[in-house]
Amino acid sequence: MDGATYTQKRGQLLDYFDRTAVQAWTRLTSDAPVGRIRATVRAGRDAMRAQLLSLLPDDLRGARVLDAGCGTGALALEAARRGAEVVAIDLSPTLVGLARQRAAGEDGADRVTFRVGDMLSPSLGTFDHAVAMDSLIHYRPDDVARALGALAPRVRSSIAFTFAPWTPALGAMHAVGRLFPRSDRAPAVEPVRDAALRHRLASEPALAGWRAGGGGRISTGFYISQALELRR
Repeated sequence: MDGATYTQKRGQLLDYFDRTAVQAWTRLTSDAPVGRIRATVRAGRDAMRAQLLSLLPDDLRGARVLDAGCGTGALALEAARRGAEVVAIDLSPTLVGLARQRAAGEDGADRVTFRVGDMLSPSLGTFDHAVAMDSLIHYRPDDVARALGALAPRVRSSIAFTFAPWTPALGAMHAVGRLFPRSDRAPAVEPVRDAALRHRLASEPALAGWRAGGGGRISTGFYISQALELRR
């Protein structure tokens, strides 16, 4: 998939995570002390990572897993510790460099291949499972469905991903955020209604034969995200 919306937003995300927010993101994903707001985000991300991992088999020996939008690589390492061969890819060279640095010497690191690039690239090959944690929260339902449709032909069993669930509070925050100067804000999160997303996924031709299954919402202070699993 290479639609204008996806490509445009991909460029914004690269600029933000590889330049604007590098120091904040490095600290957030470490054990370093953070303020109250960021602490809720850290706790929420930890909980969501655990939830997505719970959707994967406990024994991943012989399986190939894609960590789509791997960030600093925590999920990739956990999957590798279960025996998976993991391809962990992110747009940001800086974050991938940090992921490699943190993985060095860790159990399972030898089963993780870190890559810089687009998570939808066919050159990555085929997988048994794909996980996209908070990689699609900046996209509208049409773009989410098309992105998953582009990935699905190369995944044999399951795709687990997250989206930003619409709530009155998140909807209001999204609207207010648009009032700030573009230079002062992160790429916008797109609040999505669960029913609308499921309907759009069901109508995506490339996802024929896939069904939406379990997941769950994590809400901890300033972090809110919802998981959804697609299975063949």
